[in-house]
Amino acid sequence: MLEYRAEGLCRNANHLRRDELERCITTGEVLQSTALAYDTNRRLRFELCGHKAYMPYEECLDTSHGEVIKDIAVLTRVGRPTCFVITDFCQDENGEFVYLLSRAAAQRACRTQYLDTLESGSVIPCTVTHIENFGAFCDVGCGISALLPIDCLSVSRISSPSDRVSVGQQLLCAIKTRDAQDRIVLTLRELLGTWSENAACFAAGETVVGIVRSVEDYGVFIEIAPNLAGLAEPDSTLHPGQSVSVYIKSILPDKMKIKLVVVNKNLGQSLRFEPHYFVTKGRLKHWTYSTPQSRKQIETVF
Repeated sequence: MLEYRAEGLCRNANHLRRDELERCITTGEVLQSTALAYDTNRRLRFELCGHKAYMPYEECLDTSHGEVIKDIAVLTRVGRPTCFVITDFCQDENGEFVYLLSRAAAQRACRTQYLDTLESGSVIPCTVTHIENFGAFCDVGCGISALLPIDCLSVSRISSPSDRVSVGQQLLCAIKTRDAQDRIVLTLRELLGTWSENAACFAAGETVVGIVRSVEDYGVFIEIAPNLAGLAEPDSTLHPGQSVSVYIKSILPDKMKIKLVVVNKNLGQSLRFEPHYFVTKGRLKHWTYSTPQSRKQIETVF
């Protein structure tokens, strides 16, 4: 099976010779190059091996039946790495040799030969392309977008997807579901470990860094790992997103609780935990975050 990567990670066509480019017409390999312009003939223009290459408007995006390509979806490709397959070469209106490119064909191949073969729970690589309040959109291959909802980013409470991920960041996610339009919905939290797996990385008596996630009347929730938070005494001077150092007073698996004491709330620098994966490949069928003794059971069935 051909490999289908996110845009920006495909093989760069600018590094290939003419005979290699023409071989790619036969193999159907997905390449990429930076779109240099969007011309008055409604084509994206590239340059490959010293020759012009054009991507017609209708080949810039694979659309479902009846869907219309929006101009903004094409205009915003200028100056950015754009994936494609080379469909042919010919002479243009001026008699110059040109390559003909199709991003839509690359996306169709990516769907049929890769994405459509995957099941719920399958672990796949993706790249964050943009962030909204409700979640992060990720490129799962050839510019095909999938939603990573905010509640699927981690078990720990976060106020914004940007608390966990950033644009351009490469992630591993699992396929959670497909919506009514067959668009993929992703989840990350199941790959970041259970309560027990995360708690095993810490010990009572340690002092570690943390991030304030929620300030309540009864205490302050402080994240010490992407899928693990503990509770400190109430402190109205703390605020969500603040970096602190905390002393781990106790770890209680039966209650799935970690008691913390804030040691320093003036660290003077922002902090964001990078994902620590406990699952990196294969397919998940069932995941339980909670400990067996806990009354609160958090689980996912794929």
